[in-house]
Amino acid sequence: MAFFLEILIGGLMAGMLYSLVALGFVLIYKASGVFNFAQGAMVLFAALAMARFAECIPQMTPVTDPIAANVLAFILAGMVMFVVAWLIERLVLRHLVNQEGATLLMATLGIAYFLEGLGQSLFGNSIYKIDIGMPKDPIFMLDTVFPGGVLVNKEDIIAAAIAAALVALLSVFFQKTATGRALRAVADDHQAAQSIGIPLNRIWVIVWCVAGVVALVAGMIWGSKLGVQFSLTTVALRALPVVILGGLTSVPGAILGGLIIGVGEKVSEVYLGPFVGGGIEIWFAYVLALLFLLVRPQGLFGEKIIDRV
Repeated sequence: MAFFLEILIGGLMAGMLYSLVALGFVLIYKASGVFNFAQGAMVLFAALAMARFAECIPQMTPVTDPIAANVLAFILAGMVMFVVAWLIERLVLRHLVNQEGATLLMATLGIAYFLEGLGQSLFGNSIYKIDIGMPKDPIFMLDTVFPGGVLVNKEDIIAAAIAAALVALLSVFFQKTATGRALRAVADDHQAAQSIGIPLNRIWVIVWCVAGVVALVAGMIWGSKLGVQFSLTTVALRALPVVILGGLTSVPGAILGGLIIGVGEKVSEVYLGPFVGGGIEIWFAYVLALLFLLVRPQGLFGEKIIDRV
């Protein structure tokens, strides 16, 4: 039982990080109807910016405390992502209003490749480290309940707590603020939102900025765990099954979908992997997403689209 709990907790922790990346997809799709294939590049670009700022700040400023340097680097990287979001809306999206979905999709692919190339040109292509002080030593929990306790990684717990706090903050933002309500109005109907005076372009800038901050937090956490390298863009591919499972328009769906996939990957790899030679963790999420596309293409919480003719 203790071993199963270790697997379950590990899956839940990984699922929260998947949910964090998936939130970027959901936020942009809700507000603009664009499936943002550039989200993975945004995660990489944000992580590269923070890693390089954290490295340069102690060398170029009087700030030598690692915590203060990381906080300042996070703020500077957040400002960079705000600028990136503004430029994307100003130079790309503004000129593609009311275009076909395939056109917008190709635009986000172009943005993804551009950000990857720009990140490599500005920050280099080395593997960088983000050290935000998260402890990496495992701990034993519930040792009074199970003999030997349950082995849990402290870093995973803190990362999951950060992801959960950001999700809660975004939920409050969408539900309680005027800007959040405007974002939901735009998500429901672009033309109706414009007719009551909601500026569509400004809303798109805001939602891309929020997605940029989400990408920064995700890049910071994944960079701390794995190091900042160009393979971080593949993290977004792991989040694609999450949004398919939860629904492209649902924030709660992104969270639940991430938890389901995180747990499913770990459990299937441990209990089914020995019978099929391993590797289930690599393709499990995509097979599950394929099954959902066949049975319930809108996902668990997505809106079912009915065309009347």
